[in-house]
Amino acid sequence: MSAQEFETSSLGWQFYLLQKRVGESIEYFLSRFDVPTSNRSQNLRFSQWFLNLVSFLFWVAVSFFVLWLMWRLWKKFNPHLYAWLNEAQSNEVRSQKNEQEINSTALLSQSQEFYRQNRYRDACKCLYLALLQFLHEKDTLRHKKSRTDREYLQILRLSNSSMQPYETLITTHEQICFDEMEVEPTNYEQCRQAYKEITQE
Repeated sequence: MSAQEFETSSLGWQFYLLQKRVGESIEYFLSRFDVPTSNRSQNLRFSQWFLNLVSFLFWVAVSFFVLWLMWRLWKKFNPHLYAWLNEAQSNEVRSQKNEQEINSTALLSQSQEFYRQNRYRDACKCLYLALLQFLHEKDTLRHKKSRTDREYLQILRLSNSSMQPYETLITTHEQICFDEMEVEPTNYEQCRQAYKEITQE
């Protein structure tokens, strides 16, 4: 191992140095009160157990001070913390409600509107979202933002015998998003037919 690979400092080492400095400072401070006598040398020192006791009491006092400071900070910022957490939760609930308010019928209508405007890519995406919303509404497959198209297909394979319509819609969506497939009216018609088959099962 090279000299550069050795750790030059650590939290434990810094704590040890601080403790040593505090102990030496206390020892120096207390040694000034020693009154030398003829029987004792000039370098009179307190016994080790007394220095350990003083050091222990010092660290207890520091610990109590830190705990008291944390308690004061908690009392000060507690209401703000709870307000912030409640606001974050309410925003999440609101966004979930907004997602659920858009039902599959509305998404299907939006898809047809995009088709009339010759926006086939957006029309196919709306059909895909309508499929997911339909499955969510029927409690077949609940929404989960982290799921990929492949995961949706794997889950659906476990519960459905007729997978062709699902594969048509989901793989088309995957190709639109990731392969940037050029979407033609025939692609939309295939997706619309697949959606119709799924909803009429």
